[in-house]
Amino acid sequence: MDYEKLRDTRNSANTFAQRLGIYVEEIGPGYARAVKDITAEDANPVGVAHGGCYFSLADTACGSAMASHGYYAVTVNASYNFLRSAKLGDHLVAEARETKPGRTLCFYEVEIRDQAGTLLGNGSFTFYRLDQEIPL
Repeated sequence: MDYEKLRDTRNSANTFAQRLGIYVEEIGPGYARAVKDITAEDANPVGVAHGGCYFSLADTACGSAMASHGYYAVTVNASYNFLRSAKLGDHLVAEARETKPGRTLCFYEVEIRDQAGTLLGNGSFTFYRLDQEIPL
């Protein structure tokens, strides 16, 4: 598997993530890292990052880790814990790791940290593997 090509394919094909400023930096076997900078457009009414930013970043990282197996997949279940708020200008890093691969259902854990390494949240995602290979 050419993980750099997979990363580039994931970044160019995911227009939703592009709109949110989410970028997949690295993909490896059962692993992915995605990043996002928090801007004024990401703020909720309280003035901190909207929860959807964290969740979308986490889902993108986990989905990219799932894609490391070469197949498309869809999220079937997700749980995310919001532990701390990101502020405007923060650089978020999501790291996703596979906890259990399966023939059809695969399980992932994710952590999101800021530029100082402070844990902002974590979650668990379950994906259903489609019977469709990702063309590279």
